[in-house]
Amino acid sequence: MATIFSPSAIFSTSSPTPPKTHLNLPLTKIQITPKSSAATLAATAAALILSTTPPSLADPFQIYYGTAASAANYGSYGGNASKKDSAEYIYEVPDGWKERLVSKVEKGTNGTDSEFYNPKKKAEKEYLTYLAGFRQLAPMDMVLNNLALSDVDLQDLIAGADEVRSEEKKDEKGQVYYVYEIDGVGAHSLIAVTCANNKLYAHFVKAPTPEWNKDHETLKHIHESFKTVGSF
Repeated sequence: MATIFSPSAIFSTSSPTPPKTHLNLPLTKIQITPKSSAATLAATAAALILSTTPPSLADPFQIYYGTAASAANYGSYGGNASKKDSAEYIYEVPDGWKERLVSKVEKGTNGTDSEFYNPKKKAEKEYLTYLAGFRQLAPMDMVLNNLALSDVDLQDLIAGADEVRSEEKKDEKGQVYYVYEIDGVGAHSLIAVTCANNKLYAHFVKAPTPEWNKDHETLKHIHESFKTVGSF
């Protein structure tokens, strides 16, 4: 993947809309009779409040802060260092997904910087790769073809795809993103590519077709959550 892309474009990002939370509390009838005292009514009301369990307000997504550290510096963040302060990109991860630790060798050979997967459906995952030394994006078709050079699974997916859709998007600050959606035989992939910080970043979301059909809203959300730091 080190021989990829001839530069020629621009770059930036957009911010996902957080999901709305609705409170649906059960309705309970209180029977009031002429003999009901104020103390009795107060005690009944208190018991109902204490026995009612409100729905969880926990955010179903967590923000991941990616540092895009070189293989030589990989694992060097520690002590008082903050990944949030050092982040070059972010994306959201569904609650319950697990991080797969990327080795130094893997980081140095194909540029993989981070990866998360669904432990219940391990083929459902998102990950990010990056390459240093790129100020601009090459033409859209060239970018996808070069990404596939170092990813055999992506090659196979493109080769057997029913449809490959591509689109150029810009955020409010003018940063350009190439967005690809590949509807392949047995699998689906969403890819977002951009340049910033003199680097090229590619964010992947992949799932087998059955999982895509069930979880496409969640998968699209995490795909759209990717952006580089400094552009929002």
